[in-house]
Amino acid sequence: MPVEPGRFSPRQKMGRPDFELQYKRDAYLRKVKLHHHDFFEIFFLLSGDVTYTIESKLYKVSPGDILLISPRELHQLHIEAEREVYERYVLWVDPRAIRRLSTRGADLMSCLDPAAPGFRHRLHMTPEEQRRIMDLIGRLYGELQEGGFGGELMPECMLVQLLVEINRIAQRSGAAQEDPAAGSQVVSRVVEYISAHYGEELTLESLAEQFYVSKYHLSHEFARLVGTSVHKYIMKKRLLMARALMAQGVKPSHVWAECGFGDYTGFYRAFKTEYGVTPREYAKSALAAQ
Repeated sequence: MPVEPGRFSPRQKMGRPDFELQYKRDAYLRKVKLHHHDFFEIFFLLSGDVTYTIESKLYKVSPGDILLISPRELHQLHIEAEREVYERYVLWVDPRAIRRLSTRGADLMSCLDPAAPGFRHRLHMTPEEQRRIMDLIGRLYGELQEGGFGGELMPECMLVQLLVEINRIAQRSGAAQEDPAAGSQVVSRVVEYISAHYGEELTLESLAEQFYVSKYHLSHEFARLVGTSVHKYIMKKRLLMARALMAQGVKPSHVWAECGFGDYTGFYRAFKTEYGVTPREYAKSALAAQ
């Protein structure tokens, strides 16, 4: 294990084109905002009192667990750092790299696709599985730090090994029932509804009426489970989907209406505030990267 781990950083962009592995350790950490990535995040907890919100579900993560988070899934970390040091490895992988490394008989994306049968965000490992995974992670981290002959080849080979092992663990775990922490069923249904209807007019009042609950109850439960207000979640979901559409070539001048914004000015302002670039700048860079 590396002697000098890193510390938490709000950075949400990879420093490498295909994948990045981080080893971090924090004795204190403020609340992490609800956010999303354009890449897969594979989280390996070594120690800490940690709960993760992924969309509307809460997962209590134990040391030795693997957590799988897909691109465009809104998620948030809840940590009690004062109880125990928060130590983890975090692997970021670009979806294009996973597709490139997969074969016809071994789709490495299988364990990472939330739409796949038996998908689980959290994987529990046996002691033997933990030993194999941590050995691979430690070796991969060392290779990325030190390099040497074949330094451009070995990390990719080890990444394939690691993804194969995770897929095997997921296949073993897939038959078991997903067990997120206690939550509100209505919040899960509201989140699913927002994901399907983000382009329509949505308000706290209309959602409460749609699901036959008081807006006060929905507001309280939504904030407790998702980590933000209904209004802010709707805004983040719309911006997230706007990014996805622009990355596919849809023009910013068309995206704002498809994603439920009242006008282009409001969309422009919200996008620039959230991502630090204008919609046109993002669309141009996203297409250039393809």
